[in-house]
Amino acid sequence: MTTEAPKQAAATEKPKSGWLNVAVDYGPLLVFFLVYKFYSPENAGDDTAGEIFAVIRGTGAFIIAAVVALAVSKWRLGRVSPMLWLSTAMIVGFGALTIYFQDERFIQWKPTIIYVLFSAVLLVGYAKGKSLLKILLEAAFEGLTDEGWLKLSRNWGLFFIVLAALNTALIFMVSFETWLAAKLWLFLPLTFLFTFTQVPMLMRHGLNVEDKEEVLQDPPRTE
Repeated sequence: MTTEAPKQAAATEKPKSGWLNVAVDYGPLLVFFLVYKFYSPENAGDDTAGEIFAVIRGTGAFIIAAVVALAVSKWRLGRVSPMLWLSTAMIVGFGALTIYFQDERFIQWKPTIIYVLFSAVLLVGYAKGKSLLKILLEAAFEGLTDEGWLKLSRNWGLFFIVLAALNTALIFMVSFETWLAAKLWLFLPLTFLFTFTQVPMLMRHGLNVEDKEEVLQDPPRTE
């Protein structure tokens, strides 16, 4: 009786993903950035054809890397969250449009659409008293109360609005190369900083100390 309980607890314990989630979420974006930089002409502002060529090559690599990341998530983590499925589908869809029309605006607008979509889903769920973030992430932070999940959904919904506005502004204000760099060096740090600010609130609502690192390693996919 006493030996069976630990075995059952071990069987139901959720697997720890480590930093694999971060690699799955942001690895494809890094691949896009590196491939684009490799093919980008030195005078990108004056060589439109060369820049389009670099965008096409980077987008193709982005699509392949996103599909590989999805497969790795299924293989190593045993699951693919609805958020990852949707994000990957949009990368493939908007990436294909970018390649077909040879227009980088499709891939630039993709994050704004994702942010607005996720924000609407989370805030509508919050208004109805439902934490849809837990469903989108397929996550279960041990000890976190329903109220904690509800507040986290609301906060991420509002943060996605900020990201959507920022991405849209950058599309009109800076070059494609600068926009792409911002995805790595601005949006990624902002996402991790925001995730970190949520930990104290979550701990007040029952989050186990052991799950604190898991929260930081498994933020909603935003790219």
